[in-house]
Amino acid sequence: MHVSVESAGSLERKMTVQLPAERIGEEVDKRLRALSRRVKVHGFRPGKVPFKVVKQRFGGEVYQEVVGDLLQSSFREAAMQEKLQPAGSPQIELTSGGDNDGLEYVATFEIYPDLTLAPLEELRVVSPSAEIEEQDIDDMIETLRRQKMEWEPVERVAAEGDRVVIDFKGYLADEPFAGGEATDQAIVLGQGRLIADFERQLVGLKAGDEKSLQVTFPDDYRATDLAGKEVRFDVSVKEVGEPRLPEINDEFVSAFGIASGGAEALRVEVRANMERELGQALKERTKTAVMDALYAANDVSVPNVLVRSEIGRMREQVGEAMSPQARQNLPDNLFEEQAQRRVALGLLIGELVKTSGIQLDPLRVDAALEGLAAGYEQPDQVVRYYRSNREAMAGVEALVLEDQVVDWVLERATVERETFTFDQIMHPEQSKEA
Repeated sequence: MHVSVESAGSLERKMTVQLPAERIGEEVDKRLRALSRRVKVHGFRPGKVPFKVVKQRFGGEVYQEVVGDLLQSSFREAAMQEKLQPAGSPQIELTSGGDNDGLEYVATFEIYPDLTLAPLEELRVVSPSAEIEEQDIDDMIETLRRQKMEWEPVERVAAEGDRVVIDFKGYLADEPFAGGEATDQAIVLGQGRLIADFERQLVGLKAGDEKSLQVTFPDDYRATDLAGKEVRFDVSVKEVGEPRLPEINDEFVSAFGIASGGAEALRVEVRANMERELGQALKERTKTAVMDALYAANDVSVPNVLVRSEIGRMREQVGEAMSPQARQNLPDNLFEEQAQRRVALGLLIGELVKTSGIQLDPLRVDAALEGLAAGYEQPDQVVRYYRSNREAMAGVEALVLEDQVVDWVLERATVERETFTFDQIMHPEQSKEA
């Protein structure tokens, strides 16, 4: 076998492979002779079919089979010979082939990049920290109360924060329009669930009132036939209710599975849950900071074939609720930047694991499984599922190995602590808006 390689870019290679006719012929002959011992041909006893007949009947088919197999096996053999590590499957173009001419093809493929990691000691990682204050617990309990809030009907006019129950019907140029009618529609004033111009005019109305509202739809309204148009809504107010939060008593506490201890036991339980959630959020933020530092410090050329594959996976994840056609219509550029980052980090983590000798810690895998299963009613069954499912288990092991890499980097990098509040960690988007 003769092999020559030329570079077609930073990672793309074109490899020409020539296989002698003898190699093909020997393999074809070998398979035909094996076939002759078991093939059934009318007029001959099994195992007694003359080789010449077998070759005439099956020679072409076996030849194509041999060529297909040799394309795969010789490509692997040639890549190993040239010390190349292909990223993905090659595109193969036959340039010559025949019983007497041997076989020649050109394989075009990308290779994995050679990586030299930036010294970990030069990395700067900003690691977040946060503490749970008593006010945070108060706020969480208040959230729990709001979740169980009830509405008490009142005789007064509606104000911000009240709930109104209305019937309404909309008219465009005195003609009803599609989607402009509802019965027993409950609206909490101030939440902005409806058009602001509509909701604003409900303030000051009371149960039994009827009113015609002049409303102008926003120019960017999703129904283009109504965007920017002025319409009339005839509204009938059926009820005005004000919020009533439950008292923090034994009945309220028991709703959260706490049998005794009252309000103080609830605070203990709430704190424990908040600490668990905060710990996980801080861990994820720190992990992201480490990955950001690795990515910024190492300029990695990534194989396009791996990026395209990652884009495919991301498209499937994002579009799970979509039809297959709609999912495929999602443009690649929607995912490309993130896909390149994921591939680059995967290569960097793999190189770090290889060069540092990090070994998967089975005790941490066990702990991760227990953590995953803890939220289920029958955790033992969940653990058994993962243990018996190789693909699911591989996902857990990959996450654990990533965590070990994060710890390895943190032990060697320059780590700066930055303090946040509980809300800033748990609701980062709200913090940015503020």
